[in-house]
Amino acid sequence: MHSLPSRRSGLKTLGLALAGLALSAGAAFADTAAPVPNKGDTAWMLTSSALVLMMSIPGLALFYGGLVRTKNMLSVLTQVFAIVAMVGVVWVIYGYSEAFTHGDIANAFFGGGSRLFLRGMDANSTAPTFSNGVVIPEYAYMVFQMTFAMITPALIIGAFAERIKFSAMMLFMLLWVTFIYFPIAHIVWYWAGPDAIGDAAKALAAATTDAAKQAAQAKLDAVNADAGLGFQWGALDFAGGTVVHINAGIAGLVGALIIGKRVGYGKESFAPHSLTMSMIGASLLWVGWFGFNAGSNLESNGTTALAFVNTMVATAAAALSWLFTEWLFKGKPSLLGMISGAVAGLVAVTPASGFAGPMGSVVLGLVVSPICWFFVSVVKNKFGYDDALDVFGVHCIGGITGAIGTGILVAPYLGGVGITDYTNFAHNNAGTYDMLGQVWIQAKNVGLTLAWSGIGSAILYKVVDLVIGLRPTPDEEREGLDIADHGERAYNY
Repeated sequence: MHSLPSRRSGLKTLGLALAGLALSAGAAFADTAAPVPNKGDTAWMLTSSALVLMMSIPGLALFYGGLVRTKNMLSVLTQVFAIVAMVGVVWVIYGYSEAFTHGDIANAFFGGGSRLFLRGMDANSTAPTFSNGVVIPEYAYMVFQMTFAMITPALIIGAFAERIKFSAMMLFMLLWVTFIYFPIAHIVWYWAGPDAIGDAAKALAAATTDAAKQAAQAKLDAVNADAGLGFQWGALDFAGGTVVHINAGIAGLVGALIIGKRVGYGKESFAPHSLTMSMIGASLLWVGWFGFNAGSNLESNGTTALAFVNTMVATAAAALSWLFTEWLFKGKPSLLGMISGAVAGLVAVTPASGFAGPMGSVVLGLVVSPICWFFVSVVKNKFGYDDALDVFGVHCIGGITGAIGTGILVAPYLGGVGITDYTNFAHNNAGTYDMLGQVWIQAKNVGLTLAWSGIGSAILYKVVDLVIGLRPTPDEEREGLDIADHGERAYNY
């Protein structure tokens, strides 16, 4: 009478045991299987790449184009578009490899050749994010970083707008991304990734003998050393305060000084020909910047939302801050001032966007505009250099303000996220935070960027000047670069 229930009970027990074994095997397999990209992360990264491209064309092109005189509008549009196209090709040939692979020689400054022509990469290749066990398709990471490489040299042209030959500009930009941008990107952003660090830390924690601990520590040290110099220092640059803005800003100032002032500078009117176009361009920059900053988290999660919010509020605060600063000192609030402030806010929050809290970002936006306004309105006039579209005053000075400010605003007691500790394999923890020490690291990274780009750019300008000459003739400059360089006009009426 009791045999059937007993048999059923035995079968149930056996089934549960088999299920348990299956689950255990599955769990073991999951622990060893390679991580798979999340579709949401992938979609966000591709969207962010398109947003950053929009920042260059049409955003930056219209912003800069509206600020020059009518006779040079088309030349600015052409320069931005040509830079974007050229860097896109250079990036897949050798730029990505130079910036984001391990360098066999001088890895602290330069990548290697493992991804030349994107060799070894296919649709199944993955790249690490900033979370242990999370990856995205390497194609998505590669094209996202491509858009950064595209816009950074395009920023420079605003400093010497209306007075450089198109051929000279193209040669300079090719040399500049090769010897300045790609190395700086490697210095600040290249690292082995959280999984390599986490795995090495786990091995160290699991070591039981002195010899094993010594070997594991050596492995962890080697993994930590597999990074660019700035990353080894612990410099924080979430989305490009040094790599993009300080880098381009100082190169622009050096170019403005070497090329010299525009014909008629200080004697003729150089008023923007279309603030309408510039306002459209600045608006596109603001929208695209969400891809720039929030996309730099490489995932779609809470930190992405934080970077998004910080980008929003810092920009709004900086636009208002410039508006009221100019209103106070010049008597009238201007559209040009407000959109300049918005760009300054975007620049300043870029390195801090994933590290600061929203209130800290508001403060950063309020502070950066008066600083940039001072350099644009006072310092430039005092020294008399012709930074045509204020690339140095907004991008370099705003970038420095943001980079140093990041070291302050990352503080947990100021609403920041603290310092990430990637040796914790389960999840990233806020490490020990030392404000003075972090600000010093930030300052060192700023100084390295200024020196590398400033000195390197000066050499490259001189080389281009010797080879083909930098400037058009005075008559060509007076006629306008639209006709002189391209044989066409932006407007035919």
